[in-house]
Amino acid sequence: MDNKKFTLSGNIVNIHTETIFKGTVYVENGFIKDIVKDDSVLEETYILPGLIDSHIHIESSMLIPSEFARLAVIHGTVATVSDPHEIANVLGINGIKYMIENGKKVPFKFYFGASSCVPATPFETAGAELGVKELDELMAMDDIKYMAEMMNFPGVINRDTFVMDKLAVAKKYNKPVDGHAPGVKGDDAKKYIEAGITTDHECFTMEEALEKIKYGMKVQIREGSAAKNFEALVDLLKDNADDVLFCSDDKHPDDLAEGHINQLIKRAVDKGYDILKVLKNVILNPINHYNLEVGTLQPGDPADMIVVNNLNDFNVLQTYVNGIKVAEKGKTLIKSVAAEQPNLFLAEPVAVDDIVVKASGNKMKVIQSYDGELITGVVTETPKVENGNAVSNVEQDILKIVVLNRYEKGVKPAVAFIKGFGLKRGALASSVAHDSHNVVAVGTSDEEIVKAMNLVIASKGGVAVVDGAIEELLPLPVAGLMSTEDGFTVAEKYHTLDMKAHELGSTLRAPFMTMSFMALLVIPDIKLSDKGLFDGTTFSFTNLFVS
Repeated sequence: MDNKKFTLSGNIVNIHTETIFKGTVYVENGFIKDIVKDDSVLEETYILPGLIDSHIHIESSMLIPSEFARLAVIHGTVATVSDPHEIANVLGINGIKYMIENGKKVPFKFYFGASSCVPATPFETAGAELGVKELDELMAMDDIKYMAEMMNFPGVINRDTFVMDKLAVAKKYNKPVDGHAPGVKGDDAKKYIEAGITTDHECFTMEEALEKIKYGMKVQIREGSAAKNFEALVDLLKDNADDVLFCSDDKHPDDLAEGHINQLIKRAVDKGYDILKVLKNVILNPINHYNLEVGTLQPGDPADMIVVNNLNDFNVLQTYVNGIKVAEKGKTLIKSVAAEQPNLFLAEPVAVDDIVVKASGNKMKVIQSYDGELITGVVTETPKVENGNAVSNVEQDILKIVVLNRYEKGVKPAVAFIKGFGLKRGALASSVAHDSHNVVAVGTSDEEIVKAMNLVIASKGGVAVVDGAIEELLPLPVAGLMSTEDGFTVAEKYHTLDMKAHELGSTLRAPFMTMSFMALLVIPDIKLSDKGLFDGTTFSFTNLFVS
């Protein structure tokens, strides 16, 4: 096919007029030259605009942008609104520029934001800091479409000067600000939104979402590898469709290989929602909100479009970006590109003695993890004590969790305990630990925890599973977050590790993804940073033992 000039015929979906008609799309030099209605067309396939993920962290796919694109296009995704704050926490502005430049090497539309909270809090160690000066430099760039999620919601609500100065930068360049305020309601939600925050992908109840919409906010229905809020929020489409967008937030590589935003469209349609209205949520709403240069299947638009078999099964047959066919029948047509591997990883190997916890009380606070949620609870448990030390209690599913500062040498790790992982043996470790991306590990024995952590440390980033003498590792050489390998190969390797974690007893759908959020201090109730156990409700450190 000549990508400069070609035609596509079938059932044409116009999401502006909410109509479907038989006809032919004429493409020339990457743009739609004309669309002609023609009832004689025999093709039964459907032609519609390409899909958009309205909020995602590309780094969570463990793939560099160019490889992420290779997987995403097979599911009809042509664009993402991407917050690069994972790599920004490691490499600062240079990390964000790396993402932008790598993304430009492939036919896909990455729209990056300026990460507003690097580091996310002052209670953890990150590799970089983005202040007002750095945000101004980023927001001035044409490649930056918005200010990425403002996670310091207490700072916004209390009108902290530093936070408000950051928001003023977005206003200066007339670019929207993404939000992040899990569970914030009432007057606090109103104050947060009045400060200029325009979206939130962290709503986990209908009550919270409706209240935020009432105050003028757009709500992004999130369904990722760990956080899954689709079922709780999909009924927003009944009366608030104009204020709803779809996103995945975080998507691990094996999940991305299986599907993307196309899965949410099909689920919404299966629940009885009109496909034409759902497509508006997925396509028009993010385009209008973020001012994206993505085509909507109109004459004069960029030829960003997909062909599907029908509007119920929604099997993507072809994907086009700027008139270039990038996927066909489940196969990517985007070639892999060479990429550099910038990193910052100074942590040294740890020893068993480094993670010993002296039992200094009869009760201790334990992080309660929840499957499919980023929020955690806090429960008080009696520690299992051996030789005066608190140790993992496999029978009660109270396991040791460790976070190690990766940016400095000779620093001792922080240690706490967690419920909900279900491991019966072995240990997991990773350098993907939102948002500062220190090394995090959960395990049933100190020896295996240390062994898993040292696998990650030796490779200067990665995901590891240890089961006795068995050691498995997926290296992540780009900022300790991403691989430059073929995306489908990475997906397969990660899937193997994920299955191994389940073999060890984990009952979580995505154990590595859930573990990665156990150091995310901006989401309550209680998390573990490299500096200690942290109470996300009071935004202060807390003691492990309570008596």
